[in-house]
Amino acid sequence: MADCIAVAKKISRYDSAILIEGASGVGKELFAQSIHNESRRRLAPFVAVNCAALPPTLIESVLFGYAEGAFTGGSKGGQEGVFELAHTGTLFFDEIGELPLELQGRLLRVIQEHEVMRIGGDANIPLDVRLICATNKNLNQLVEGGRFRQDLLYRLNTLSLFIPPLNGRPEDIEILAETFLHRYSSQYAKPAAAFTPETLDFLLHYEYKGNVRELQNMIERAVIISEGERITVRDLCTGLSVSEPQKDSAPAAETSVSAHVDMSGISLKEAEEKYIRQVFAGTGDSVTETCRILGINRSTLWRKLKK
Repeated sequence: MADCIAVAKKISRYDSAILIEGASGVGKELFAQSIHNESRRRLAPFVAVNCAALPPTLIESVLFGYAEGAFTGGSKGGQEGVFELAHTGTLFFDEIGELPLELQGRLLRVIQEHEVMRIGGDANIPLDVRLICATNKNLNQLVEGGRFRQDLLYRLNTLSLFIPPLNGRPEDIEILAETFLHRYSSQYAKPAAAFTPETLDFLLHYEYKGNVRELQNMIERAVIISEGERITVRDLCTGLSVSEPQKDSAPAAETSVSAHVDMSGISLKEAEEKYIRQVFAGTGDSVTETCRILGINRSTLWRKLKK
């Protein structure tokens, strides 16, 4: 990670396009934001776009904007696209591999010409934008499969940065866990200020499929349900599936802990209900925050609370 940071600082001084690669949850947007903050554009806008979350019917207007009268019910005077919003600053495309093939050609032209024309418009608008893209997919494989333009890939990865998964850098786990512990203890006004030795050992041997994001969510849940000054293994396990996988190198004792969550003899259904209510209460009965922590939608939360 020290090498990644050093490379990021070096390439932040240049305006060439950057492609950040890495698995989901490793912190690609954090690196993109940091590169922007280290660049000469730091005082200009940083605009982030998740290509996978853009509605298919609106994606073109979101990217390139539209002129007045281009759509029925459109804004008077038209609407700026993200390229215009990021003018003089940085535009970050997350999950660039999800961009529809039919729009990749137009994106390439905007990048090459440094200008954009709104949908329904008749004038090119000059642009000064630094482009950073991120992906958790192998774009070369997408090119071979005909789902990504090779010429666009060449434009996007003038400079590249790979962020390794959390399981490949165990020396970062304790540092990150402590950071998240202090953050959420302060945010939720909870007394938890340290991990037990068993908890640290558990965290070091856990298999993080969701990388840093999964670790962050684990610590947040543990802080919310913890009632003591130290986070225990039980605090962490309360939010985990009883079949959650562990690394092969985990000690046998700790593996048994992850395979059987001690909830004082109550059933799995009762444990789930208790955990949901603890999270709900810990967030001050916030539906939005509870759904985010649990990874469920509102209707599922209400149904479980009603039961």
